[in-house]
Amino acid sequence: MKHILWIPIFLSLHGCSIKESTMKVYTIDSNINLKAYSHKFKNKIIKISYPQGLKEKMSQNMHFSYNDLEQGNYQNSEWSNSIGQLLQGIFIQTLQQSGLFKGVTSYTSVAQEDYRLESTVFDFSHRVRGDISHAIISVQFSLIETDSGKMVKSKLFNYAVPTTTTDAEGYVNATNIALNNLNRDLIAWLEF
Repeated sequence: MKHILWIPIFLSLHGCSIKESTMKVYTIDSNINLKAYSHKFKNKIIKISYPQGLKEKMSQNMHFSYNDLEQGNYQNSEWSNSIGQLLQGIFIQTLQQSGLFKGVTSYTSVAQEDYRLESTVFDFSHRVRGDISHAIISVQFSLIETDSGKMVKSKLFNYAVPTTTTDAEGYVNATNIALNNLNRDLIAWLEF
């Protein structure tokens, strides 16, 4: 009888000593100090629409895949905010610091804009194939003239940046490189 009483005590103490992994929260750290040289939008205001996702919900989850048909989320790692909010902030900051436009506002602003920049996210994930992996970013931008509703131009940007490791941290570091490339290409595309 004495030994039967010790079993629940031992199990409860043993259960307390199991250590859970802590959640790691990552953010986008993009180098956004890009200057534009064109002055065609110097007196124009642009509004940055909230990015739309087509393949999956724009959440804080960090997506990965081991093949083309299945996708998962990191259990102990996530983005600091939803991907849509992080990307919108990066796009606003990039365009503000570029000096290409007189003003840059978010989609919630009541200010009247001359142009609207819409974006559709086709892929924002970590592709792992064995011991080789890439941070994948695929975003289509459309520049819309607000008064007429006419699409001025549209372009799809695709990036696959190799990671140094196949874990979440390697994915985040490669994603930051991919976003730096996207920011540079976005400014260049809008300038011409």
